[in-house]
Amino acid sequence: MTDSAALLEVDNLHVHFRSGGLLGGRQNVRAVDGVSFSVAPGETLGLVGESGSGKSTIARTVLGLHRPTSGQIRFEGEDLLALRARELRKRRRHLQIVFQDPATSLNPRMKVGAIVAEPLLVHGLAESKREAAERARELLELCGMPADSIDRYPHAFSGGQQQRVAIARALALEPKLVVADEPTSALDVSIQAQIVNLMADLQERLGLSYLLISHDLAVVRELADRVAVLYAGRLFELAPADDLYARPNNPYTKALLGASPIPDPVVERHRERIVLRGEIPNPAAPPSGCRFHTRCPIAQDRCSHEQPPLEEKHAGQWSACWFT
Repeated sequence: MTDSAALLEVDNLHVHFRSGGLLGGRQNVRAVDGVSFSVAPGETLGLVGESGSGKSTIARTVLGLHRPTSGQIRFEGEDLLALRARELRKRRRHLQIVFQDPATSLNPRMKVGAIVAEPLLVHGLAESKREAAERARELLELCGMPADSIDRYPHAFSGGQQQRVAIARALALEPKLVVADEPTSALDVSIQAQIVNLMADLQERLGLSYLLISHDLAVVRELADRVAVLYAGRLFELAPADDLYARPNNPYTKALLGASPIPDPVVERHRERIVLRGEIPNPAAPPSGCRFHTRCPIAQDRCSHEQPPLEEKHAGQWSACWFT
């Protein structure tokens, strides 16, 4: 599922951690196990799944915050894992992140203008503090912040405004790809739509690509061009967003969509649901075969000992399941 014309290519990514148990034992946690996808210029790819599915681990590995066990990560055709530290730093300005909770991602001791200007000064993209401050003012206005916000501290703003500041900071280095890790989940529902609209507007204006990490399928539906569904560190379905929401192929995808309410009482009342039992498996001891078979309503004997490959079931729609 990688594409040589893509902006970002993740190929057969494995991320395993060694963790210590309560009794001193060491466990190999298989957080991500053989995931491949690509993000095209100007595209939004949504990564969805339950907590513990590997979404945030993938995001942080793409940004270089985790070192993968194996696999490749290419940005504009260049292998990021093969770059030296200095070369990697130059590349990283084009990959930025917006975190889940803006209150904890913004330095409370710095004024908002300084927060947005800091990346410009660190990377030498502004010749003076004055130039950096002026650029920060422009970015804050682009993100819908009032003109006087540059001289105020983060605590003076609401959660939605703080997230706008965080987005402005991410845009300071003129990135080509923004990783948005649950960018609306810490916000009130009334504010979430404003941030989603802002992200869509910025993408259109600046030609951004997004890697959108979220468990909120409504947010993903608004922004994503394609959706990748993760479960227990593996990719279970990858499809254009319209196709996935209209005709989900994998039983796990159907269960996720069934748990998300539809704002139409007639459709909501009559639609079929798959109710999941149990919990997502322990990544230190995943089940054999298909990792979803312990909770899957259509699982058969084959599922418990044979891992299904990710195959193209319909045009552009890939799924890992023996029986769909």
